[in-house]
Amino acid sequence: MTTITEQSQPTILSYVKDLPNLCSLAGLACTLLAIYCSILGVFHGAMIGMVWAVAFDWADGLIARKMKGRTGTDSAFGGQLDVLIDIVSYGVAPAILIMSYGKFEPIFLVVAFVMLAAAAIRLSYFSIFGLASGAKYTGLALDNNSLMLVFLFAFEPLFSQATFAIILSLGGLLLAALNVAQIKTPKLSGNPNNVRILALYTLVVSFFYGVTFF
Repeated sequence: MTTITEQSQPTILSYVKDLPNLCSLAGLACTLLAIYCSILGVFHGAMIGMVWAVAFDWADGLIARKMKGRTGTDSAFGGQLDVLIDIVSYGVAPAILIMSYGKFEPIFLVVAFVMLAAAAIRLSYFSIFGLASGAKYTGLALDNNSLMLVFLFAFEPLFSQATFAIILSLGGLLLAALNVAQIKTPKLSGNPNNVRILALYTLVVSFFYGVTFF
């Protein structure tokens, strides 16, 4: 069996120049923007950051599949980077959103923990077992959490702050339950038509929330 010796193994930063990894890091930057805006209470800005994080997440996989000459190590590194960024994008960011919108009342800390724990469990399970039957996820994929919360937040002006905090929390708990449920869901990011729909959704969401953000 061929092993990578210490002398021949790549440097850590050599993987940054890999285009799919750059997309992953761009998504992480969008997630950081979402977290920053959530803490400040600029929730429309948070929605823009969250949806763009998903867009970059889907883009890195699409680019990786089309690139030639990537080694097994490149793919393995990209996969590990994706998982680590996913826990921040689809676990930490939604949890902070809900805590911040709930004015950091202790009850929302419980909701945030449940969502974050479900995300960690979901990603750990996927890291071991991968796709079911090679084409479907077991449980709702975490990127759907951000897409659905961004959609749900569009109805925020129709309710009082207290009421919508409850609605947002219930939505988060429902998504957490679906994340770890033994249901089979399709891999949406693997379909070019779904990628086009996400691109349109990202632009519409950016315009809708950007009108009040900028």
